Amino acid sequence: MQVSFTLRKDKINKDGFIPVRMLITINGKRIRRNVKNVKAKEKDWKNQRIKPNLKSEIYNYHVEYNKELDDIETKVKLIYRHALLNNVPLTKEHILDKLDSDNFGTNNLAPAFFDSFQEFIETNKTTKAKGTIKKYVSCKNFIQDFDTAKNYNLRFDTVSINFYEDFRDYAFNERNTLNNYFGRIISVLKTFMNWSFDRKYHENLEFKKFKTVSNTIEVIYLTMDELMTLYNYQFDSKRLEHVRDFYCFGCFTGLRFSDIKQLRSSNVFKDHIRLNIQKTKSIDHKIPLNNYAKAILDKYKDTLYEPLPAISTQKFNKYIKECCQIVKINTPMNITRYIGQRRVDKELPKYELITSHTARKTFVTNSLILGMKEMIVRNITGHQDESSFKRYVEIADDFKKKEMDDTWNKIK
Repeated sequence: MQVSFTLRKDKINKDGFIPVRMLITINGKRIRRNVKNVKAKEKDWKNQRIKPNLKSEIYNYHVEYNKELDDIETKVKLIYRHALLNNVPLTKEHILDKLDSDNFGTNNLAPAFFDSFQEFIETNKTTKAKGTIKKYVSCKNFIQDFDTAKNYNLRFDTVSINFYEDFRDYAFNERNTLNNYFGRIISVLKTFMNWSFDRKYHENLEFKKFKTVSNTIEVIYLTMDELMTLYNYQFDSKRLEHVRDFYCFGCFTGLRFSDIKQLRSSNVFKDHIRLNIQKTKSIDHKIPLNNYAKAILDKYKDTLYEPLPAISTQKFNKYIKECCQIVKINTPMNITRYIGQRRVDKELPKYELITSHTARKTFVTNSLILGMKEMIVRNITGHQDESSFKRYVEIADDFKKKEMDDTWNKIK
């Protein structure tokens, strides 16, 4: 679709002013419409806009008229994007109806920002993992909540340092948002703003000054004793038994929940697994199987659950806590989080902190403690971020030092 403006020279008045006409070209069809109350002399017309008048001349309203032309062009482009996002046929009647609507476009630009955000999400669905898309949706919803609560009428041009500070105060003071989650929202927002800038939806680069907030948090994992206690426990409930086996399989392989969930019998071989990793897009990734992982797979072989029982993420995180509570994984854990500069300390029994994510952390930490080389662990898990992996190495080193203190350093 293209939008252009011309002078309708056949309608020149006695003072030499000519009406401006808009021409919309879409799918080979043309829509012509005069721009109300905008007129110019031919000598002032250049590059589809009105030039400033000379100092000696009467003011020609070039500022007001050019803004009117900019606004109507923006509105037409918004109508176009909105129609594409909502599968609305771009007929002449539809375009003219929206142009005449006071509640769409230049008089209410908030939908342009959020419609474009939705377009950003839809565009990325074919290239990003489901978890990433879910994160994008959550970010958009959070910003939209802020926009509604504060009646902010957010537009691309108002994504400024003032917006950042208002949004930050809302997140910390009214939503009690943890620093790390706020940092993820800002990171997604910046990704969206870069994406929309590349598509010439705006020319605002102030978002590049926004700071992402991040605090190091505790690595929650099961010790080897806790893991073996959970693995060997005889549950009365098949539901809990299935959840326990699914979780322990992650602890023994280092696979993410999403990758275990997509596991099929065709991925399983005698002593290893081969599958495509969703998050990193790794193709034909090979994961060796230890005896514990093999035993879990053998348990479900030739059953309707093969290779493993399927469980939804929401139910899984609830049930695995129940499993760990039953087997008394209840060591008190001190958790520290930050909301802005406010420190929040909590003491919780360990089972309350166990989720699907802790299985992978359990594999990495215990593998390092048992002496597996860092490079081998990273190759199995596919960790790409060296800084995040370093935390597991530090935990393993601290554990080994403690063992040394509890054994050799006690000899007198």
